Amino acid sequence: MAPIVLITHREEFAAAHQLCNPELGDAENRRLYGPCFTLHGHNYEIEVTVAGPLARDTGMVMNLADLARLMKEEILAQVDHKNLNTDVTFLEGVIPTAENLAVAFWERLAPRIEALEPCRLHRIRVHESRANMAEYLGPPA
Repeated sequence: MAPIVLITHREEFAAAHQLCNPELGDAENRRLYGPCFTLHGHNYEIEVTVAGPLARDTGMVMNLADLARLMKEEILAQVDHKNLNTDVTFLEGVIPTAENLAVAFWERLAPRIEALEPCRLHRIRVHESRANMAEYLGPPA
């Protein structure tokens, strides 16, 4: 039986967002989100980890160049240098917290990676800053 190995690819993108729940008033949004209630930007990092058996013939779980390409097609091409609140169709109606971004990115990538059996998406990390990061391990089994 082949060993199961995790591989990770990391990319960066720059984007603006405003944390705001449209069901709340400005005062409540300011209290809840603080300075993030004001439109501002981040230099995000996204890490995508894939798990799978180590292929004897290639020595790889999957080609990291393919993982990088999928990330660029499904995520980076949509979010880089955009306003996450208004410019990204798949985030429409989503409060663009790092947590929600991790879930939305998973939903975009998982079908593409699952098509590359026997690989599976294992984890997505969204670094909003050097100090703050959200991690998503997928929906409950």
